[in-house]
Amino acid sequence: IFIAIASYRDWQCSFTVESAFSRAKHPERIRIGVVDQIRFGEDKSCSIPPGGTCDQNHDQATCRHRSQIDYLTIEAELSVGPVFARHLGHRLYRGEYFAVQSDAHVVFVKDWDEDIIRQWYQAHNEMAILSTYLSGVEDHIDLETGQRISKSRPIMCSSDYEGVGDAKHLRHGQQPEGVPMIHEPVLDPFWAAGFSFGRGHFVVNVPYDQHLPWIFQGEEISLGLRGFSYGYDFYSPEKSVCYHYYGRQGVPMFWENVNTYRGSGSLGMNRLNAIIGMLPARDRDKPWIRTDAVKYGLGKARDVKRFFEVFGIHVESQTVEKHLCRFVGRPMQMEFKPYMRQNGMGLDYNRITYRFVDKWKNEK
Repeated sequence: IFIAIASYRDWQCSFTVESAFSRAKHPERIRIGVVDQIRFGEDKSCSIPPGGTCDQNHDQATCRHRSQIDYLTIEAELSVGPVFARHLGHRLYRGEYFAVQSDAHVVFVKDWDEDIIRQWYQAHNEMAILSTYLSGVEDHIDLETGQRISKSRPIMCSSDYEGVGDAKHLRHGQQPEGVPMIHEPVLDPFWAAGFSFGRGHFVVNVPYDQHLPWIFQGEEISLGLRGFSYGYDFYSPEKSVCYHYYGRQGVPMFWENVNTYRGSGSLGMNRLNAIIGMLPARDRDKPWIRTDAVKYGLGKARDVKRFFEVFGIHVESQTVEKHLCRFVGRPMQMEFKPYMRQNGMGLDYNRITYRFVDKWKNEK
C-alpha cells in the first residue's frame, strides 16, 4: 500500500506517519510519500518522529520502517495550495498495488490495512475507490488502543454550488453520518480528498493536475469527475479506518501566501471548471491555463454529461437538485449495483436510466 500525504506546516504530520505504521497489521507492506511544506528553522520536519530522532529513540515504528518512507521537503513560502502538493505526492508513487491519499492529521485504527483491503474486495469492482470525509477522533476511536468506539461513518452525498463569479464551483458540504444499514462499501457519487483508497492505477490514470494554483475547495469535484470519466466508481467504506483531528487552533494555512500569488486563483478555477465541463456557456471565453489540458483532462470511458444527468447537476444554471442524500445509500445501491460489468470493471452507465429529481422541494 502506498500512502500519499501532503502536509503544510503541520506538527501532527509525523504522528500520522507513526500511526500508519504502528497500527498496520503488516507495516512491512506499507510505503509512504510525504510532501512536507515547512518554514526551515521554524517548523519541525515531518521526518522527525513524534518521540524524537531515531538516534534518540530508535524503537519507533517510523524508525523501524524508515527505508519505506520518502520525504520531499520544500519551503512553505513556495506553496500554491494543496493541489500542487498532492500532485508532487502522487509522483512519489512507485507501482504499489493499492494507493491511499490521506490528510496529515489523522490517526489510524488497529489493523487498518487489512481492514480496508477486505472492504475494497467486498465491492467486487476493480474500479472501486473507497473515499469519504473522515469523522473526528472524538467519540470514534480509543486513541490509546486504536480500537473503534463508534460504528457510525459518513457517506458522501451532499454537494452544492458556492462562491460567485470566477470562484463559483461545486463544493461538497458536511456529510451525514450514521450506522450503516448495508454491510459492504456503499456506492455514492463523490470523491473526497481527505481519504481515498483504491488500486494504484487510479493515481496513474487520474493524476493530480499541477496547473491548478490556489485551488482548495474545487479539487474534489475535479478529481471525482475525471475519475468518473475514466470508469472509476466511488464508495463510502462501511467502517472507517482512520479519524481526523478537527478544530485545531493556530495551525498555519497556505492562505498566508496569498499576497505572493494574488490573482492566480481565478485562472486555476476557470481551468478546473473548463476541463471537467462545468463552465457555463457564458463563461467559456474567460482566460484559463491551457497547459497540459489533455494530460490532466477527461477520460473516454464515460461522458461527464451523464454524471450531471444522473445526479441532478445543472451546469448552465449552476444549481443542483437538492436532497440527493435521500437517494444515496440503500436506494442507490439497489438501483445501480445490477449494472456492474460482468468483468468487474465498473458500472455500465450506458445502461443506467435513473435520473435524480428532487421530490422534496418544499422541505429543508
